[in-house]
Amino acid sequence: MDYAGIKMGKVRSPQYITRMRIVIFISVWLFTLWLLMPLITLEKVELRSSLEYFYRAAAGVVIMIILFGKTVTDLLFSQDLSRKKSVLYVTFLTLYSIFLAGGIIFMAVRILLVFLNTSPAFQPQTPDIQY
Repeated sequence: MDYAGIKMGKVRSPQYITRMRIVIFISVWLFTLWLLMPLITLEKVELRSSLEYFYRAAAGVVIMIILFGKTVTDLLFSQDLSRKKSVLYVTFLTLYSIFLAGGIIFMAVRILLVFLNTSPAFQPQTPDIQY
C-alpha cells in the first residue's frame, strides 16, 4: 500500500507489541544476569578472581542503573495522567525498584570489597618499631 509514494509498513496489533515488549524486557534481564553472574558467584572476593570479569560486571551495573532510572521514572512520572494506575501496578513497580536498588547496592559493595582487599593502603601492616 502506497501513500504519496511512501510505502507503509504493516500495522501491528496491541497484543503483538505487548508480547514484544515483554520479550525485550526478559532478554535485557537475561543479558544483565549473564554480565553480573561472575561477580555474584565469586566465592572469595579477590582481585585475581574478579579482574577478568570487571568490565562485564561494570556493564551489568550500568544496565541495572539504567533500568532503575526507567522504573523510578515510570513510577513517579506517569505518561498517561488521564488513566488511573492500578494498585497492583504501582505495588509491583515499587517492589521492583526496591529490588533493583538492593541489587545495585550489593554489586557496589562487592566491587568495593574487591578494591579494599587489593589496595595496599588498606592492608594491615605492623609498624617498624626499633628499640
